[in-house]
Amino acid sequence: MSLKRSLNRALAATTGLQVRKAPRPSAPPPPPAAPVYHEPAAEDRLLRRPVFVISSIRSGSTLLRMMLDTHSRLRAPHELHISRLEVGYGSSVSEYAMQNLGLERGDLEHLLWDRVLHRELVRSGKDFIVEKTPGNVFCHERIRDSWPDARFLVLLRHPESIARSWHESDPAKRPYEKAVTDVLRHVEAVDRARETLDDACTVRYEDITADPGRELRRLCRFLGLDYEPGMVDYGRKGDPELKRGLGDWRANIRTGTVQPGRALPGSGEVHPALLPYCDSWGYTS
Repeated sequence: MSLKRSLNRALAATTGLQVRKAPRPSAPPPPPAAPVYHEPAAEDRLLRRPVFVISSIRSGSTLLRMMLDTHSRLRAPHELHISRLEVGYGSSVSEYAMQNLGLERGDLEHLLWDRVLHRELVRSGKDFIVEKTPGNVFCHERIRDSWPDARFLVLLRHPESIARSWHESDPAKRPYEKAVTDVLRHVEAVDRARETLDDACTVRYEDITADPGRELRRLCRFLGLDYEPGMVDYGRKGDPELKRGLGDWRANIRTGTVQPGRALPGSGEVHPALLPYCDSWGYTS
């Protein structure tokens, strides 16, 4: 009699339990395929000429969106993370039905994204929506495919300042080296987007904090809007308007006015991994 069988009999007699062979670990499921989608027909989109901010985390995108939202024709809500909204099929029949309408999963997601943004725009009573989620940088090509008339603002900040700000926002969770690793992924994506979005308007966080009126005038010209002086003082904000996870929520942004930016890092203070992007973006240390 085998040892396993003897153990099973003994255990069963005393406890009612048995030794069973552990199941083999299954292979991890393959990653989902990229959604298929088509170029949208004009009637497929409710939104016209939406504006998307392309930036890294901790680049001042909340400050920019707060100022843009004060414009009488621009609605710039908190981060909406629309690219994370996905569509699934409840059955193969529903998938087949949609495909017979010429709609793949990516097309359905684009319709959902468009509807969510259009709903928020209509509720505001304004003319154009601005979406500023930093995750947009990883899907800017799909955003452009979804809205061929979309306009883009590329927001830059000194890469070392981004890394330090990200580290300081939660030092225990993000030691400096981990913060640099996190930021590097975003910075690389911003750099790729700058090459792809050759018709975008680029603005620097440091220029916004130094002379917000000048930079907002430039952005308004790009968007075909009249500058409104009230954009600089966007008003003191409280908890209902600024929530963690939907953009910056700290003391500076709550003041309602543009606060001075931190001093740029000096020579030798930039992490080596970030140096190429400092040079590419015109920052010297």
